[in-house]
Amino acid sequence: MNNIISQKSNFKGSESTFKFILKELKPRGKFLTPFNIISVPVIVLGVIIIVFRFINGIGSVTNLSQEVPWGLWIGFDVVTGVAFAGGAYVLTFMVYILNVKKYHSIVRITVLNGFLAYVFYAGALLLDLGRPWNVINPIIGNSFGTSSVLFLVAWHFLLYMIAELIEFSPAIAEWLGAKRARKILSGMTIAAVIFGITLSTLHQSGLGALYLMAKDKIHPLWYSEFIPILFLVSSIFAGLSMVIFEGSISHKVFFNQISEKNHKAQNGIVLSLAKICAGAMFAYFFMQLLVFIHGKHWDLLNTPMGYWFLIEMLGFVVFPMLLFVYSYKRNNIFTVKLAAIITMIGIIINRLNVTVIGFRWDAPIHYFPSWMEFVVTLTVIFTEIWIFRWVVNRMPVLRESPDWVKDEK
Repeated sequence: MNNIISQKSNFKGSESTFKFILKELKPRGKFLTPFNIISVPVIVLGVIIIVFRFINGIGSVTNLSQEVPWGLWIGFDVVTGVAFAGGAYVLTFMVYILNVKKYHSIVRITVLNGFLAYVFYAGALLLDLGRPWNVINPIIGNSFGTSSVLFLVAWHFLLYMIAELIEFSPAIAEWLGAKRARKILSGMTIAAVIFGITLSTLHQSGLGALYLMAKDKIHPLWYSEFIPILFLVSSIFAGLSMVIFEGSISHKVFFNQISEKNHKAQNGIVLSLAKICAGAMFAYFFMQLLVFIHGKHWDLLNTPMGYWFLIEMLGFVVFPMLLFVYSYKRNNIFTVKLAAIITMIGIIINRLNVTVIGFRWDAPIHYFPSWMEFVVTLTVIFTEIWIFRWVVNRMPVLRESPDWVKDEK
């Protein structure tokens, strides 16, 4: 008899949870906003192109070839996007390992951004595979090389997404009102953070290591055996610049969800992140300088690609680094945000220089993405923003946790 009562209770609980989720799926607020008006047609067109790509093959929508097998979808969606997601492992390290409490209010939204970035950029990777069904091979052990860097990156991506999901899962449990699950998941957070940080340092550098085998194809100004280290170090200030940029927008869009205390703390957080960015950028520029001197590429500076290299280094590394230093010294929030935007543009330029612009730069016909590749890239970004917005509007990401969570403590 007790078993029957228990089963009925569980069924009612499952039914109410299902109804709750269905209710939460309904849209909130105004639909005819500028972002929705722009993003919806792009997403619809992008989905059509993706379907067309899977029916007719990758060559039907891209300008890729046997000579240039990796293009915009890898160079921007994956390699650049993962660098911007680096803020998650940096902030979780500072909050959970170094116990820097002032960043605690932004750690959930940063982890959410990182998790969604990895999910969508892993999805973008499927678009670039000629035989996308083979993506499962590293997992099931079917015809893969364990010494391959790509094998390691595949496993790092999978495991890191799981680690970030565990890190964010207490917010999901609070949203569902699952008190017991929340307690269990919170206890797993530290282990997931340590595991995730380890994976991050590996796959941020691993993406750079993928291009070590392309020595004869990448311009000498961007190729070196230290690409993995440079990718890792640059992911620190790339990720934190994204945190500053995304945080500035979130504080305006989701203003009513943020407590007065966290609003007041925002400027201090931004300024301290600027200080970290400046330090990481100095280390990165110093490494680039050593690599350049060691490579003895002085003669290449007086070439079109050399000028482009100087623009990247001076205009998008040194200049924003000095802006970060200035803004921290003068407590200038606007300059921090400006420096973050310039830094993000610089990261995009750097990653595309390695993966697209400087790749087979001497070929008679250089690769340039088709319009459909640009549309699909925008589709990936817009869809991620839609889901990000949906989650933040419903789960305790920026707003305070429910009272029952505080009572547990």
